[in-house]
Amino acid sequence: MNAEPKVSIHPDSGLLAASVAARLVTRLVDIQNERGTATVVLTGGTLGIGALKAVAESPARSAVDWKSVDFWWGDERFLPAAHEDRNAVQARAALLDHLDVPAERIHEFGSADQFSNQDEAAADYASRLSQAAEKEAAEGLELRDPRLPRFDVLLLGVGPDAHIASLFPEMAGIRTKGATVIGVTGSPKPPPERVSLTLEAINSAEEIWLGVAGQDKAGAVGLALAGAGPVQVPAAGARGKRKTLWLIDQDAASQLPGRLIENGETDSPG
Repeated sequence: MNAEPKVSIHPDSGLLAASVAARLVTRLVDIQNERGTATVVLTGGTLGIGALKAVAESPARSAVDWKSVDFWWGDERFLPAAHEDRNAVQARAALLDHLDVPAERIHEFGSADQFSNQDEAAADYASRLSQAAEKEAAEGLELRDPRLPRFDVLLLGVGPDAHIASLFPEMAGIRTKGATVIGVTGSPKPPPERVSLTLEAINSAEEIWLGVAGQDKAGAVGLALAGAGPVQVPAAGARGKRKTLWLIDQDAASQLPGRLIENGETDSPG
């Protein structure tokens, strides 16, 4: 049984990004103290990249041994490798290029330069995930899913339509079973071709953090946390094994069910 959602509300998007960054640094330090290495799954979007910039600017970032952190992505736009709209390009500019992370620990999705279509890129990513899982299993790490390495923290954004990664309402991706990575065609948000983890893969993570800011996301947040179905509201289906944490600003919280506001945290990075 995966973890029920908890909500942490912050006054504005700037403080929210700083809080996500502070939580991430703290959690990575704790994980490395337990195990030595840690794995993060990154997201794009304004808040996701803003949180990475906040990590880069934080004096506390030096507490993390970045040489022992693996970075994967939840989804990617199927574009040329250097395209500025790619999540990986933005993440490198915001944070990764400022850290001493070995190249072999940064696991980008394949690009349109490397593969002829998004399905080939998806198959490649699934293969690399499987290889990483085999290596971890051989080292004695207990895995939630034998097809996937251990994801300690998986970051997600949420669209106004409640999509997560590149899993959109009512489309084939959110309905996919038995696969870890899919190619996406006909995305309602440009570009139309993308690559994404499936909900099965996302929900293998120990902790899922959904970062959401803005009034335009309030309806999606409200529906997701009111118990909507994941096919119609993909964000409702994201549940970490140990923790599911919604990190949102006041604007995004404006349509939350009252019980969640009463039980949620307010502006707490711990």
